[in-house]
Amino acid sequence: MLTALYVGLRFAHFATLMVAFGCTLYAGWWAPIALRRLLVQRFFRLLRGSLVLSVLTAMLMLMAQGGLMGDGWSDTWRPEVWQAVVQTHFGSVWLWQIVLAWVALGVAWVQPRQMMRRLLLLCVAQFILLAGVGHAAMSDGALGVLQRVNHAIHLLCAGAWVGGLIPFLYCLRLAKGRWRQPAIATMMRFSRYGHLAVAGAIVSGVVNAWLIQGGFTTATSYGLALWVKCGFVALMVVVALANRYLLVPRMSMASERVARIFLWTTQAEIILGALVLASVSLFATWEPF
Repeated sequence: MLTALYVGLRFAHFATLMVAFGCTLYAGWWAPIALRRLLVQRFFRLLRGSLVLSVLTAMLMLMAQGGLMGDGWSDTWRPEVWQAVVQTHFGSVWLWQIVLAWVALGVAWVQPRQMMRRLLLLCVAQFILLAGVGHAAMSDGALGVLQRVNHAIHLLCAGAWVGGLIPFLYCLRLAKGRWRQPAIATMMRFSRYGHLAVAGAIVSGVVNAWLIQGGFTTATSYGLALWVKCGFVALMVVVALANRYLLVPRMSMASERVARIFLWTTQAEIILGALVLASVSLFATWEPF
């Protein structure tokens, strides 16, 4: 049961960080200047909620890790166990994850100038830190550095791809009104960078599989789960390509039917992304061998 809680917290933490990353990418970089203020206003509640959940899940994951390392539920509430966890490699990295999550929430609360760009940098830093825990941190030396760098690239590419889909839906709605031109420009910029994000996620994912277990295999539970993840990713790629190269060229025809299909396929891509994240959160607690 404690393991299930940890898996759920891991899923929620990654999901909220991806949503925050997507919102800050749009409002801090991809959108034209004329549209950024509107996006900041519209994304703010979603962004602040995501950052609150990011803080809570980060702290609860440290507590749950104490229970997993100790004697179960009773050790999740003991400060001395938390201190012991902090002394481990996971804990030393995760402590900074918690600190950065709090800093990001503070920035969202104070709302300084260039808030979205500051939050964007903090999200990037948190993804880089996440590459320092789990199976990506299993090697030392030069190989360990390569593994962490590759995993950081994988997380950033996946975060830009999946995290950018929810703000994309909002821009899709804006494209029907007076913000049509800047909204379309924003979506096209997401599409261009999305190609790089998809390619980067796939290539770095293959490298991850090779570094962790020497390639793809069905001989272990971890290997089978990895194939399931690959299946979901492949479906996401098919949907993304269909959206970009079959539906987008027909959008100029102003067909309501095409617009509805485009909305449904984008929502399906989000669901597939959630399934990928759920599978990763689950098998990250398994041994790869």
